[in-house]
Amino acid sequence: MNLLATSINHKTASIELREALYLSSDEIKEYLKHAQGKYFSESLIISTCNRTEIYGIPVSQNISHQEIQSSLLQLKSVSGLTTDNFQNYFSGNAIRHLFSVACGIDSLMVGDNQIFKQVKDSFQLAEENHYAGFLMKRIFDSAVRAGKRAITETAISEGAVTVSYAAVQLIEKIFSNLSRKSALVIGAGETGEIAAKHLKERGIGSLTITNRTYERAEKLAENLNAKILPFNNFKETLHEFDIILSATSSDNLILTKEDIRASMKKRNYNSCVLMDIAIPRDIDPEAKNIDYVFYNDIDSLNIIVQQNLAKRKEEIPKVEKIIDEELAGFLSWFNSLEAAPAIKDLRDFFEAVRAEEFEKNKNRFSAEDQEKVEIITKRIINKILHHPTVELKKFGENGTNNDEAAIKISIIRELFGMDKKNEKEN
Repeated sequence: MNLLATSINHKTASIELREALYLSSDEIKEYLKHAQGKYFSESLIISTCNRTEIYGIPVSQNISHQEIQSSLLQLKSVSGLTTDNFQNYFSGNAIRHLFSVACGIDSLMVGDNQIFKQVKDSFQLAEENHYAGFLMKRIFDSAVRAGKRAITETAISEGAVTVSYAAVQLIEKIFSNLSRKSALVIGAGETGEIAAKHLKERGIGSLTITNRTYERAEKLAENLNAKILPFNNFKETLHEFDIILSATSSDNLILTKEDIRASMKKRNYNSCVLMDIAIPRDIDPEAKNIDYVFYNDIDSLNIIVQQNLAKRKEEIPKVEKIIDEELAGFLSWFNSLEAAPAIKDLRDFFEAVRAEEFEKNKNRFSAEDQEKVEIITKRIINKILHHPTVELKKFGENGTNNDEAAIKISIIRELFGMDKKNEKEN
């Protein structure tokens, strides 16, 4: 089918180029409005920090990938880009690539299921603005089904593959019920923010943020409904926390072994988890030698991350099998929109209805009349189907499928439930 796709992503371009080509929702709508009718009859765009991809059904066979890339660069003027920064796909390969993206195996972080939601959001934006129609919807439905199956039928998204998430998962293994625990996050930068969000998502009982810049801590705390501690005196209440997670950009240690020892004495040596995910380290590693202290730093957490990444990569063949199945299913449906199979299925459908009704009622007639009834009912079916058959043959005579023909054939199949009948038989 005539699906065209072009992509700039983490495999083909630096983060600087990807960021420069990132499209906001408003920019996506602006581009799709410009492209509608000029380049595409249907289209959608996926744009994240790691990829910007355009998918579309071209209005003619003369539309090229290079033309689409040029039109994109008219909207976003980015210097330093070459054709080598783009990957181009067509027809079944374009669909397979979209399925791979939705399933997370084309992500920078293998198995990242955040992209699954981003694909759904991209289609919703295109559909709400009437840029994605009949064919794109069917492609999207198949992509979503592939993504859901990858998540539920494989372990492609299991196990932490970021240090922040690995820290929180390890905390959960030490404290089985986080709802009864309190946590202090030191540092409100990107790493600290992600870790704090993970703790909140995992149901931490009490969350407190401290940061050198109070305003940044205040903003994060407000977003997560957390408490705030002034950075200058947070050590005074260190003993109140079951979990201390530190992620600052300090050049020196934030917490010494003596700070931790003093805190543990005040806690009567109740267990405390220390997660140091800063580079360089914030917490004196000697603190791990204090009784009832569970200490991990970024090195030990990275080992967990690498192990989980290896496990995810082992799942890729299973995901690829799902993609193969969903792609085969989609192409089977699309091929059914050709004139010849549509004519056959339509006639088979009507003949099945006629034969079923004849069998139910033939005993009402004599043996001699049964033959006449069967001949008459077959003639009726032939006359009913004569005009639809002529029109469907016109589609075949026009050559390969065009969008209008595919839509009309699909409407016929849906009106008579022909696809559902085939699904039940299979």
